Amino acid sequence: MSSSDLLVDAFGRIRETVAEAVEGLSTEELAFRVDGSGNSIAWLVWHLTRIQDDHIADAAGLEQVWTGQGWARRFGLPLADADTGYGHTSAQVASVGASAEQLTGYHDAVHAQTVACLAGLDGKALARVVDTSWNPPVTLAVRLISVVSDDLQHAGQAAFVRGVLSRR
Repeated sequence: MSSSDLLVDAFGRIRETVAEAVEGLSTEELAFRVDGSGNSIAWLVWHLTRIQDDHIADAAGLEQVWTGQGWARRFGLPLADADTGYGHTSAQVASVGASAEQLTGYHDAVHAQTVACLAGLDGKALARVVDTSWNPPVTLAVRLISVVSDDLQHAGQAAFVRGVLSRR
């Protein structure tokens, strides 16, 4: 198995968890917040997808799916197009509402762009520095693992919230 294949598998697992977390839920259920203040499934899935979209597009020198394929317009959120959810306040988390179809549609589109970017990556490509604002500078390999880690954590949180919903 190549490095590229391994990364495609990792991002595929995120996609599967996202689909399972939102499947069959109403917009109201997706907006549910544990204790009234936790992150909703809608926000978690939107945020993890925005981070993946932002980071992969930046590393590959591509336009983000969010703006390039019209997802920002389709969601119609009261947020700037560049917003990824990082550092959101409780009110901003509450402002992210979406249907299961919107969330999976956007995630599937980002997944397709991610897989296309990963195709054929080798050790030399993975060693390329993509961010010099950190010390040490961030390589593509480190950035991709960072995205996988962040996305899996948020996908797991979404699955947890779904479990709470099922017990209400």
